[in-house]
Amino acid sequence: MTRKLRQRGAPPELIDAALDRLVEEGLLSESRYLESFVSYRARSGYGPVRIREELGQRGLQRADIEQALRECGIDWQEKLHELWQRKFAGALPVDARERARQGRFLSYRGYPLDMIGRLLSGRGGGD
Repeated sequence: MTRKLRQRGAPPELIDAALDRLVEEGLLSESRYLESFVSYRARSGYGPVRIREELGQRGLQRADIEQALRECGIDWQEKLHELWQRKFAGALPVDARERARQGRFLSYRGYPLDMIGRLLSGRGGGD
């Protein structure tokens, strides 16, 4: 938020005062933002790798991001399986080309390669 306010030309002392007041009144909380963002992106079908990268691009601290991902209570393997079921109707790849296509899609969505490998080899997932 500080960066955006500076880009719009707000004086630094005003920015600091305004942000301090918002934090004091409980209207601005980085941990609440992290929790909400992780939950929203996970519901949208994105995995922990992608979410971690997006939060990092927003300038949040790596340790805070890792804590939010750990404490979110999301079963990433289950989320991966649900996304795969929706996109590919649960059809395991029959050849290398299809395996690569499914793997690329799931990787783009932000799931770790080891999880994807387990799923596509028939050893991972929900049912």
